[in-house]
Amino acid sequence: MITVLLVDDEPRMLDLLSLYLIPRGYQCLKAVSGEQALGILQDQPVSLVLLDVMMPGMDGWETCWRIRDMKDVPIIMLTARNQPADIVHGLRYGADDYVTKPFHEEELLARMEAVLRRTHQAGHLEFQELVWDEEKHLVTVSNKEVALTPIEFSLLGLLLSHPHQVFSREQLIERIWGLDSDTEDRTVDSHVRNLRDKLRRASFPIDDYLKTVYGVGYRWTDHGA
Repeated sequence: MITVLLVDDEPRMLDLLSLYLIPRGYQCLKAVSGEQALGILQDQPVSLVLLDVMMPGMDGWETCWRIRDMKDVPIIMLTARNQPADIVHGLRYGADDYVTKPFHEEELLARMEAVLRRTHQAGHLEFQELVWDEEKHLVTVSNKEVALTPIEFSLLGLLLSHPHQVFSREQLIERIWGLDSDTEDRTVDSHVRNLRDKLRRASFPIDDYLKTVYGVGYRWTDHGA
């Protein structure tokens, strides 16, 4: 599961963001100040930071700069300041993207996914005892390796990184095999079946999370059976 740190001095904004992101499969941590955000980042693994600019004390600019000095975690600035100079300022301080308030929820989600794809954080996904590591091309369950084929590995990573999104078989063929592939729908089904079998044998309850959407395709859910 992808953990997002929400940083804003307005509790109402923190609640609104978490209400939107949690059903999309994100785990949300909350900080009402830059100082609190730095403390959380020291103690807990975080995949992405959504950071407000206008905060008392340590503002978003300084918080961004200090986070970047601590670790290489992706940062998206969320702020009502929408002048070009402000955007340039944020990017120069180390932000990966800059979203102005008010924002459309789907746009924010798309920008989060885009930033995660561009960073190494997107290459390491954890879901309960299941770990998917792109750099090592390794999947483990309870620290025990699960031997997957390259196709199975890519399928699992795509589904894990887009919780609750339904992928049609055609979309999976395009994303995994490529636009020019002659792969058929039944080939997709065969690979998904093999992936499920291997994770079952590793004692991971895959059937609770990798769901078949009949007549459409597949999706990953973090709600369980």
